[in-house]
Amino acid sequence: MTSVIRTEEYLVEQEPFYLPSGREVELFEAAYRNLIPVLLKGPTGCGKTRFMEYMAWKLHRPLITVSCHDDLTASDLVGRYLVQGGETVWMDGPLTKAVRVGGICYLDEIVEARKDTTVVIHPLADDRRILPIEKRGEILKAPPEFLLGISYNPGYQSVMKDIKQSTRQRFLALEFSYPEKGREAAIVERESGIDLRIAMCLVSLAEKTRNLKDRGLVEGASTRLLIHAARLISSGIDPVAACIAAVAAPLTDDHEMLEALTELIRSIF
Repeated sequence: MTSVIRTEEYLVEQEPFYLPSGREVELFEAAYRNLIPVLLKGPTGCGKTRFMEYMAWKLHRPLITVSCHDDLTASDLVGRYLVQGGETVWMDGPLTKAVRVGGICYLDEIVEARKDTTVVIHPLADDRRILPIEKRGEILKAPPEFLLGISYNPGYQSVMKDIKQSTRQRFLALEFSYPEKGREAAIVERESGIDLRIAMCLVSLAEKTRNLKDRGLVEGASTRLLIHAARLISSGIDPVAACIAAVAAPLTDDHEMLEALTELIRSIF
């Protein structure tokens, strides 16, 4: 049975809004020039995908994003033969497409994919820069414009879901975290159109939830959740109701923790 693979393929024509927090842009550009694949690691919703969109725009390269999942196989990435109109035709997978056009292929949350995917990316992520397509007896040589990017959330690592050292040491690693308070508030303000004062309150809420990580919460509120809440508030929703729906409820199903987060929200707003 063929698994469902979610991909996004496009040329980023307009500059995405991105506020650098360090030297990540400079390091990424240097990696691109030197044909070094890039590993992004950081918590959910901290800006990894937006950063990849920004770099694709900056480098004028098409971006193919793959949302990895438990059923994602090497064939999903490389391609497979399909029957169409009574004929058997080959269909390139997203990784093969990116290699052919010299684009950026971004495998989001790589640890969610099946282990056989590493067999495919290893020869692309070292000096060989090749993609063997065994079913066609073909070997694609990646052009200089091609870049492989992967990401994962270290907070979700386990013995069963981890990146092997043989994979890690093929990549330049860029570490992401949530922005410092002023920068994060500026991002929320820019992305939602909310008043900066409200944005600062939302960031304060996020910081408090992040302090609860491993003390009732698996992870604290992401910048993405703050933007969701801010957009609800901009639409006329009461701040408390907006934060409960967009921040507290997505973080936990535990009734007592939800009550605690609701009280926290009320104390801020």
